[in-house]
Amino acid sequence: MGDVAPAVLITGATSGLGRYLAKELDRSGWQVLAHGRDPARVAALGTELGPEARGYVADLAWLGDVRDLAASVRAQVPRLDVLVNNAAVGFGAPGEGRQVSADGHELRFAVNYLAPVLLTRLLVPLMAASAPSRIVNVGSLGQVAFDPADAEFEDGYNGVDAYRRSKLALAAFTFDLADTLGPAGVTVNCLHPATFMDTAMVTIGGVTPVSTVEEGAEATMRLITDPALAGVTGQFFDGLKASRARPEAYDPRFRARLAEVTDRMLGEDPA
Repeated sequence: MGDVAPAVLITGATSGLGRYLAKELDRSGWQVLAHGRDPARVAALGTELGPEARGYVADLAWLGDVRDLAASVRAQVPRLDVLVNNAAVGFGAPGEGRQVSADGHELRFAVNYLAPVLLTRLLVPLMAASAPSRIVNVGSLGQVAFDPADAEFEDGYNGVDAYRRSKLALAAFTFDLADTLGPAGVTVNCLHPATFMDTAMVTIGGVTPVSTVEEGAEATMRLITDPALAGVTGQFFDGLKASRARPEAYDPRFRARLAEVTDRMLGEDPA
């Protein structure tokens, strides 16, 4: 990298884990590309970060905004060393009904899975040109099996399972992408940063926090910066230790069905 500051794009950077990471990396000399949904909160975070930081406003519940976000990053920065797919919709308030994205997809599947898949795909060429680079997908040990044909979760819906479905899908995507990228110099890993961190997403879900944001940030920062993890790819971590996602995430048949459904939902030709 020479004297050029490494660049990191963090989605969901205006609160919780994302905000903590943005401020820590900024203090460490990184160029922070901070994404958020609310323009005022993105602007406020920008005042707390260094002059090289950039703010990006995008609603990840709309795939058009995801494409615009990727286009803006590609146009404005010459390199991207790390992408942290952190933004997510949690369980929702207890008893809250099924919600849909601007594109009509089940909201948690759209924001927690479709958005990072699309954003990552669009930024991989820039990251390959910036290699060695890293993709960090913020997942969860709270995963639940589902049939990819029922990705829209129209029957028997509940917000907890919708969240957990999306996190299983994100882990499966991580492993697929690691296999695809191979020796391209772009690693991709998924982690459960900490259990029920003290964030708004957790408290809105009616859950009592059991971990701090600092704990989750330590584990996530390790995947972003630790030289010992250079070249480590296609792995799942529980905090600071190696772990395993649900078995379905490693099942080639499940992953193939999920990829087919994903391409269709994104309006992309699998070829």
